Amino acid sequence: MLSQSSFYKYNSDGVSFLSKGSVDWRTIYFPLCGVASDGIKSSITPFLCGDIKIDKNFYLTKPVSTEDLRYPVRNFFISVKGKGVVSLVGGKLSVEAGQIWHKVKGVYKQQGIEIEVLNFVPVSEENLELMQVTVRNISQGILTITPTSVIPVFGRALANKHDHEHVTSLLHRTKQLKEGVFVQPTMSFNEEGHKKNALSCYVFGIDGRESLPVGSFPTIDSFYGSSGTALEPEAITNEVMPKNLIDEKINGKEAVGALRFATIDLVPQEERVYVITIGVAQGENEAREDFQKFNSCKKVKKAYEENKKYWMHKTEATAFQTGNDDFNSWMRWVTLQPVLRRIYGCSFLPDHDYGKGGKGWRDIWQDLLSLILIEPDQVREDLINNFAGVRIDGSNATIIGSAPGEFIADRNAIARVWMDHGVWPFMTLLLYVNQTGDYNILFEQNTYFRDVQMSRTFQKDEVWTPEYGNKLKDVKGNTYKGTLIEHVLLQNLVQFFNVGEHNITRLESADWNDGLDMGFDRGESVTFMSAYAGNLEAMAELLIRCKEVLDIQEIVLSKEIVVLLDSLIEEGVDYSSVQAKKTFLFETYFSSVEPEVSGEQVKINIDDVVKDLRKKKDWIFQHIRTQEWITVDKNGFRDSWFNGYYDNEAVRVEGDIDGIVRMTLTGQVFPMMSGVVKDDDVKVVDAAVRRYLQDRKLGGIRLNSNFEKEPYLELGRAFGFAYGTKENGAFFSHMIVMYAYALYSRGLAREGYEVLQSIYNMCIDTQRSKIYPGIPEYFDSEGKGMYHYLTGSASWLVLTQLTQVFGVRGCGGDLVLAPMLVKEEFNKKGLAAVSCPFAGKQLMVIYENSSKKDFGSYRIEEVFCNKNVISFERYAQNGIKIIRKLVEDVEGDVELNVILS
Repeated sequence: MLSQSSFYKYNSDGVSFLSKGSVDWRTIYFPLCGVASDGIKSSITPFLCGDIKIDKNFYLTKPVSTEDLRYPVRNFFISVKGKGVVSLVGGKLSVEAGQIWHKVKGVYKQQGIEIEVLNFVPVSEENLELMQVTVRNISQGILTITPTSVIPVFGRALANKHDHEHVTSLLHRTKQLKEGVFVQPTMSFNEEGHKKNALSCYVFGIDGRESLPVGSFPTIDSFYGSSGTALEPEAITNEVMPKNLIDEKINGKEAVGALRFATIDLVPQEERVYVITIGVAQGENEAREDFQKFNSCKKVKKAYEENKKYWMHKTEATAFQTGNDDFNSWMRWVTLQPVLRRIYGCSFLPDHDYGKGGKGWRDIWQDLLSLILIEPDQVREDLINNFAGVRIDGSNATIIGSAPGEFIADRNAIARVWMDHGVWPFMTLLLYVNQTGDYNILFEQNTYFRDVQMSRTFQKDEVWTPEYGNKLKDVKGNTYKGTLIEHVLLQNLVQFFNVGEHNITRLESADWNDGLDMGFDRGESVTFMSAYAGNLEAMAELLIRCKEVLDIQEIVLSKEIVVLLDSLIEEGVDYSSVQAKKTFLFETYFSSVEPEVSGEQVKINIDDVVKDLRKKKDWIFQHIRTQEWITVDKNGFRDSWFNGYYDNEAVRVEGDIDGIVRMTLTGQVFPMMSGVVKDDDVKVVDAAVRRYLQDRKLGGIRLNSNFEKEPYLELGRAFGFAYGTKENGAFFSHMIVMYAYALYSRGLAREGYEVLQSIYNMCIDTQRSKIYPGIPEYFDSEGKGMYHYLTGSASWLVLTQLTQVFGVRGCGGDLVLAPMLVKEEFNKKGLAAVSCPFAGKQLMVIYENSSKKDFGSYRIEEVFCNKNVISFERYAQNGIKIIRKLVEDVEGDVELNVILS
């Protein structure tokens, strides 16, 4: 295995890195962005390829996907008198990058030139990318150079990359200003309704002595010419002088921001700096105002330092210190990734998965998991707003709008419902309550989402129109609101009754594995029925704590939702009867809430709610344990695990099927995490996972074994993918991390550590992974990291490292320390540490294990808070609990030295 050191090496700050190997891979990329999700979002490669955009409706440069990275976007040409032309697509290159900036250095010995290009987006929230180019004479003589920067300008929507590409270029109104090129498209072109375009884009420049360009080439025609290319534009090869173009030659043309700077002489070792601002603005005045903020080297240097300081502070707030320095550095990049996903969504980097930008339902909850740990101050309002996407049938809107609490039915206007979507909101809400002790959030109110879709897509409201609005109303026409606890109860209770032929929750349009999308009619998911059962128990425990903390005996619920607590009714539903459950859900509940609710709310005793939730949980546990436990005898081994699915023919998916062992990782993760797997069987399931899903060569754990059924049309599109890619047997980081979390949650620290190490090892095997530091969405069968940066696996990895491995987590707002560190994770002095925000303080927890004992052989003996001994109570098997007030009352930062023995 080739370690990351042969591809990139961390600098002394332990975060930024130098890479000489990345220039060998044209499709490797790096993100550049500001702090806001509605601001500039860029991607960049060692050859300055990539794109720059605001959102799917406005790309400053032409949209790119991975293969487009082979073609240049940003460039800087230097004509050296008597020695030809150099640009950043040639020469001997190296890359240096940090959080979040990117620097390329090129050496051109034949011409005697060295070029260094720094790119970053300011954190002061102007919508621009800064590009600072430093040109240095490394020869022994005087060089006469003529510099020209070039940024092709697209200035329209993602869709226009193919749809109406030429027609939309006719909308361009381009100006040659003294600062550079300014492009104002007249409208946003959309055949469903054209709109006046408020956004403009510009490419302005200045040199280090604050001299503006001597001219510009504002169109593709004027710069590249009739026979030129991106690498050899005629304006460069033919030494064309820039001139101001007449309207007929500049308007309605494909635009480019090509800026010509003055010809100068450079003596040996002399350098000259050029600053290029590539931005989006609302008009010419704003463009000039933003440019004025960065129109000198001094201003750019200040912005660069502010950029580094901001992002360094962001990731050092939650940072890990183990015995492996490279792992610690790598985790700093993983910690950044959830923040990147908050800004980018899922789609605005070249390996775009969803394609049209934005986020889906699952994404907003998964990302909040780590943001609760990393950016806790920003979470509460987002958490509340997100519940506006829940429908009264327990499903939800599938696309999140740009405004807080804004939801859209579906990106493709196809009615779909994912059966796992009800799981994530409660998991996230529970983490928030435990970290903060904010039980009151459970009783904050929000609306329910309303559109044409009803009864989990089985019905359509033919009279609904957008004018009605997307909020559920009562029979009197008032917008209905319910508490957050009502929302999560609804989501989880509906899925208890929404079952298929085997009395397992219906698969519907898919679960977490979007590739299992062809089982709507008869498919079922044991996997997520287990997760819902775990939620029911956790809700019961949370409600009991609410009674104690808030001194309440009752909660208020919609009159109709109370019906789902059927054990409170004199004649409850027969849980063993599939038909009874379906009839109850569709004919009793759905018919009572669609198209409107009554608006009446009733008080329900908390003890009664808890009793009902636990009755349902107990039934699910027993049902799955009895019906879905399978045993396979193969090659002299006897293995057992849980079947995860039934396909659209109502056939069990997993087991020994015609001599082929079929197994899924998801089918084991959620039964283990929820408690469906009995304590005595956890290692049994893990042994089966290692035997059938762990790759002997690469070490990682696959999402599923090779079903050897292509395509498996009764289950989903995943099995049309080549085995070892995407949802068909790839090394899917998200589920692998969740498997590690499940192992830790069941006390298997060594096994959890090995699983996490398998991912880390695949990441740093850069000969195969071909990625910068961080965790990708998945690895293919060759070990290549795919869909880097924007993956929910980063959130779960931060969550797992902090709350399970280091055991630093909240419990009803109090601080729990329950480390599950194995001996390899301590440094030579026996120390391991983590910093994180908690209770409004910056917390540093240092575990001292002087004897280097392994997990299971140590326990917490003493705790010092800022060098003073503090009291604690024993908690769970290996942990302690410290009351929140003790942390809150400390002045300044809190350092806890925890003695293990």
